[in-house]
Amino acid sequence: MEKDIIERTWQDKIISGFNESYYNLTEPVLLKLARMRFAAAYREPDSQPLITVYTPTYNRGELFLKRALPSVLAQTYKNFEYIIVGDHCTDNTEELVKGVKDPRIRFYNLPSRGYRYPPTAENHWLAGPVVAANQALKMIKGKWIARLDDDDSWTPDHLEELLKFAQAGNYEFVSAQYIEENYGKKRVVDGEWAQGPYFNKTNKPVKGDNPKINGPLTWFYRSYLKFFKYNINCWRKSWNRVNDIDISIRMFKAGVRMGFLEKPLAYYEPRPGEQTIGLAAYKLSEKDKLKHFEFEK
Repeated sequence: MEKDIIERTWQDKIISGFNESYYNLTEPVLLKLARMRFAAAYREPDSQPLITVYTPTYNRGELFLKRALPSVLAQTYKNFEYIIVGDHCTDNTEELVKGVKDPRIRFYNLPSRGYRYPPTAENHWLAGPVVAANQALKMIKGKWIARLDDDDSWTPDHLEELLKFAQAGNYEFVSAQYIEENYGKKRVVDGEWAQGPYFNKTNKPVKGDNPKINGPLTWFYRSYLKFFKYNINCWRKSWNRVNDIDISIRMFKAGVRMGFLEKPLAYYEPRPGEQTIGLAAYKLSEKDKLKHFEFEK
């Protein structure tokens, strides 16, 4: 048996093992059924399909209005709806969003935060947006789906370029490069091979397709894939533990046709007052983060 990358409890192993088996059995079948029902609608390129953009958020109203929201409203492609789901926000996020008078925007605040995480900020970071993101997937009306987190932003041609690329290649799911800023230095993030060492801990020789996959701020995919739900127990795994990595690699394993656009179309930057990003930024203020979430004792 392969050694776990992290220490896990027996409960973690049972739950994550069951989930993996369940996804491996059901998702390829659900994909075939979804294609039978909906794929015909994508055979001919549609010049102006409705795109659903969604953002899961929690108590970042001011930052959201300064970063993610303006970049969505500034898109050169205009036929979209924008769904923002608050994970039981208790700040002024709802008030601020409803103050933006744009009929394409819909805001829904979850009435409670029912899921309880184990007592580490890291595990909350791994699974934090899952409940709000899954709620957004229930609400979509568009033909295509794009996700943008509340502290990220897009280039103005983001939706236009990804739609054109996806339609030209008959892809079901595409992602692209993005620009990352960390400790004052910027670089272009180029994505990881689906069957490379980043996603595949065995790093065995690969056969067949091996597309690149990048972060969720560059995802663009057909709406009939919305049956792929985010895994609330992703943090229990020993590998691919982040919620977005978990769902994207499941899509690949199920057989979703994927493409990668070699062009930067988004920005991943530190939040105000911080220098780093991702889990590192989350850990820097772990004590403050723990105050805001419910944890198991």
